[in-house]
Amino acid sequence: MQRVVVTGMGAVSPIGNDVEAFWKNMKAGKHGFAEITKFDTSDMSTKIAGEVKNFDPTEYISRKDTRRMDDFSQYAIAASVQATQMSGYDIEANAEGVGVLISSGIGGINTIQEGVIKMTDKGPKRIPALFVPMVIGNMAAGNVSMHLGAKGISLDIVTACASATNSIGEAFLKIQAGMLDACLAGGAEGTLSMIGVGGFEALTATSFNPDADTASRPFDKDRDGFVMGEGAGVLFLESLESAQARGAHIYAELVGYGANSDAYHMTAPNPDGSGAGKAMLQAMTMAGITAEEVDYINAHGTSTPTNDSAETVAIKYALGERAYDIPVSSSKGHFGHLLGAAGGVEAIACVKALEEGFVPATLGLETPDEACDLDYVPGEGRQAELKYVLSNSLGFGGHNAVLCFKKWEA
Repeated sequence: MQRVVVTGMGAVSPIGNDVEAFWKNMKAGKHGFAEITKFDTSDMSTKIAGEVKNFDPTEYISRKDTRRMDDFSQYAIAASVQATQMSGYDIEANAEGVGVLISSGIGGINTIQEGVIKMTDKGPKRIPALFVPMVIGNMAAGNVSMHLGAKGISLDIVTACASATNSIGEAFLKIQAGMLDACLAGGAEGTLSMIGVGGFEALTATSFNPDADTASRPFDKDRDGFVMGEGAGVLFLESLESAQARGAHIYAELVGYGANSDAYHMTAPNPDGSGAGKAMLQAMTMAGITAEEVDYINAHGTSTPTNDSAETVAIKYALGERAYDIPVSSSKGHFGHLLGAAGGVEAIACVKALEEGFVPATLGLETPDEACDLDYVPGEGRQAELKYVLSNSLGFGGHNAVLCFKKWEA
């Protein structure tokens, strides 16, 4: 079995459009929330989102191609180019050995909204010719594959908010089994449109809090829903053998993956924590570690009442009394919920946490909740010796996915 390492990362997010800016703002305890500018929210209760700012897709693709892609594909290409450049990997020299597993939970919903409005107003003959290839979710992976010339397996794994984590996990398994030498893996999402935000508002899943500083507050007693974000997070994974042969810089090792289903409810997690808890145990077992060796958990932590309390139970299910000694934080206090891309940017946060020995804070957490009684790192991040970290992602439909990363030791 091949060992799998991270040799590159790329990010487009509400707190920065590359990994350096993203991590700098996380360490500084900054968030990327503000009033929504992409559409009129006058008739909506949701006012705050994490929009990507100052993003210029023409830094990565031609102006012509930007008009042929929805936002999520543009974000995916940007993050993938960054990850490939950071890795220094020559894809052209081994095109068939490089895969692309980049997910989108929803795909081109902005283009769908625009297309439906145009069809309704002006008739079906006004539907754009490229409507379908712009909206289907696989085109993040497809466009990245075409742009970078990666000819290995190309997949879009759609498991709602667990999508990117499942993609990273499945890429890990394929490299481990020798089916790929390397893979771009993660997720991309661009859902900040009236129908995108409005759909989650109709579920009462989004925060109605108009204060950007307190709208996203994972594990807080007064949390009222998540703040939607957008962007992409992509890892460049490759076999240790490949990385060492070319003298690549290794940022972390991926050592465990767990995935299962609650088989319980359309949108709510199983309150007994068994589904997510068992996924954590699977990742730990694959990594060959015990609860005593887990040093940090990057929680799914959406800032919704049901998720945060149920995830707390799940962490206790997996780790027992050790759960109370492990720092747990939610990155969504910094950049919101990126849906199908969440696990991608959160995996980057885990890799950087290992690399620098720093546990990011849970921003927005001010009032403790009796049902959320673990060490959630409120206020400020902290330095810590980290060797193994878990990254949790939980999706509508009962999808649970967990990654275990290890600090790189030559």
